Amino acid sequence: MRGRRREPGVEASPRRDARALERSCRSTCLGLCVVTLLLLAGGCGIGSERKDPQVLKAERLRQEKAELTGDVQQYRAEIEQLKTQVRALSALPENERSNPYELVTVKIARITNFYDKDNDGKREKLIVYVEPMDMDGDVVKAAGAVAVQLWNLNNPNGEALLGQWNVEWPALRKLWFASIVTGYRLTFDVPETIDVLSEPLTVKLTFTESLTGETLRDQKLIDPKLD
Repeated sequence: MRGRRREPGVEASPRRDARALERSCRSTCLGLCVVTLLLLAGGCGIGSERKDPQVLKAERLRQEKAELTGDVQQYRAEIEQLKTQVRALSALPENERSNPYELVTVKIARITNFYDKDNDGKREKLIVYVEPMDMDGDVVKAAGAVAVQLWNLNNPNGEALLGQWNVEWPALRKLWFASIVTGYRLTFDVPETIDVLSEPLTVKLTFTESLTGETLRDQKLIDPKLD
């Protein structure tokens, strides 16, 4: 018996299916290869910048050191302030330790900032306006000592405390100011190494009342971007 004649250009079904399966496998393998190469490229840092684990560890340690150094500096400053308070309390009889001003808070006025006093284009003065307030919210000329600190709380190098100044009562009483604001106006020289316009700095204030040794605090962020 003669076999059935195939039409020209038409292959037998099993052979045609095998070739189709082969093409499908090649396409799938090619896709897997592309995905694998992309994953390897991402894992090896190709096309993106990745830091060495040792570098990341060193940066983390530097940041932790900066935070700890800032905490130590702040604790030391607070200890000195407490010593001042203890000395003030020890010098007074028990029956005289009352607050004659009914002082309840102290505020750093909003106009506190860095100023260019000689018009040379550099802000070399820090002027702090201090407002002691009684229970009615009135500013009173309370007797006391003032401690001012300048901090860079975002400094990655750990030098968070940039400067500190103290004004005792005999000098403070001469600095009473009544114009734009009412209170004490304190002027300090800013160290030349500090660029006050580069980033926000924090002014911390401690007012120690003379008769009672009571300590009141306030702080203000000075942001050059908001000037």
